[in-house]
Amino acid sequence: MNSLGSLAMPHKTPEAGNATTGYPQKLLKWSLTPLIVLLSACTSLPPRPDLPPETALPTGDGVLDRLAAPAEARNPGKSAFRLVVDGREAFALRAHSARAAARSLDIQTYIWHEDSTGLHLAALVLEAADRGVRVRMLLDDMDARAKSAGIAALSAHPNIQVRLFNPLATRAGKVRLVAEGLRDFSRLNHRMHNKTWIADNRIALVGGRNIGDEYYGASDEKNFSDLDFAMIGPVVREISASFDRYWNSSTVYPISAVDAGSVSTEALARVRADLAPHARAAAATLHAGDAVHLLTQGEWPVEWTERYRFVADDPAKPTMAEGDENRSQVAAALRPLLAGAATEVTIISPYFVPGGATPMLAGKAKAGTSVRILTNSLVANDVAAVHGGYSRHRPALLEGGVQLWELKPHPGDRPSSSLMGSSGASLHTKALSVDRKALFVGSYNLDPRSTWLNCEQGVLVESAALANQFERIFAAHTTGARSWKVTTKDSVLTWTDGTETFDSDPQASAWRRFQAWLVRALGLDPQL
Repeated sequence: MNSLGSLAMPHKTPEAGNATTGYPQKLLKWSLTPLIVLLSACTSLPPRPDLPPETALPTGDGVLDRLAAPAEARNPGKSAFRLVVDGREAFALRAHSARAAARSLDIQTYIWHEDSTGLHLAALVLEAADRGVRVRMLLDDMDARAKSAGIAALSAHPNIQVRLFNPLATRAGKVRLVAEGLRDFSRLNHRMHNKTWIADNRIALVGGRNIGDEYYGASDEKNFSDLDFAMIGPVVREISASFDRYWNSSTVYPISAVDAGSVSTEALARVRADLAPHARAAAATLHAGDAVHLLTQGEWPVEWTERYRFVADDPAKPTMAEGDENRSQVAAALRPLLAGAATEVTIISPYFVPGGATPMLAGKAKAGTSVRILTNSLVANDVAAVHGGYSRHRPALLEGGVQLWELKPHPGDRPSSSLMGSSGASLHTKALSVDRKALFVGSYNLDPRSTWLNCEQGVLVESAALANQFERIFAAHTTGARSWKVTTKDSVLTWTDGTETFDSDPQASAWRRFQAWLVRALGLDPQL
């Protein structure tokens, strides 16, 4: 979960707190200090090992090289971009590139679920390591901690390294975890939200997708609508350089430094046995290289251009000065883009908390720029509390002329992109286009957390073709069958799909309404 709200400077940073939230938090911490000291005495993070710097391996002559190199040679100085909309394609590109990799897999993610697709990809990663491929897995520890033993076991493989961003010292036990969280909240509140998949330094995927069924249309409960860029060309080497910067950062620890007891050949053998059925299942359903071949040979539409910018936050972002405009490299890249919009701004953001950017967006709309935003409805949002931060800005946006749509949880015309037939839907796309000429896709949610707390990244491409493809995606998601349009008249909000009209958040339970109200009442926007 994870501002456009923070793009408008100056901005009071989340760490500054406010009269509503600061005192209760301090009072709670003071009252619990003796308990915190007692419970967390033995759970301090150890010193980071002194590790030699590592870098991405150079390109070579593997399967992916033979596929990508000729395409790059036909387009000197340019990179290829494909907008990956379908979840099955997103999974296939990751799976196929893992099976085709000859030298290296560099994977950076916020979440790696232990579900069907997560285990399939883990099995393919282990299979690649067995072939001699160097695997570097960089995981945010807020999710990885819960799976620490299995992940640590993989690092016992001589060709697999696992590192954790901003790790927790506590590897087990809820009470000690809570104590550490209270004691070290300021540090632990900063997370790595980046999502990167790089194979052989030749093909890369960057966008909003973590690793898990709901990101690839494979969940039988709720699937996310999401986007990635699949890329080949010089941009891949830039993404690899960013991965290296994180990998070698002082905020990143080898998992063996915090969970040495789980790193053993015996544990690896157990994990290998557990993954074996998933490896067989993957082999039965995938044909190595097919997806990559279609991409590199132009059988899937791609856009070749040198007009792009890959941007990633500094992994040392948590240590940068509060209010420093360079703290969010992604926001710094998007701010002038949005300010310069002449005719149209189109945004899809699942966790939309515009904050201080509300006047800018409303001002653009009042000046005649079409500003259209799609976000989750309260009932569709997988993090209901975030809706409280968004809803406080909704009236001002609408009164300023911004057009708002909210996604339904059960679209009436759900596309056939689900592997499991799920009827549930939620937005997870983080993308925006300006004047139908430029498109940004990444991990950056338009909320304060993405700007001030989490590390983020994304790709900005100047391409009318890609921007117009995104506009078609937006149009498909904002039909009456898939979303409600929110409007206001005489300060009264209404939601309509062209058939039904509601005067409050449609289909939302009392519990969800309470969560949103509580966040709004407490003014917790800076943490959203």
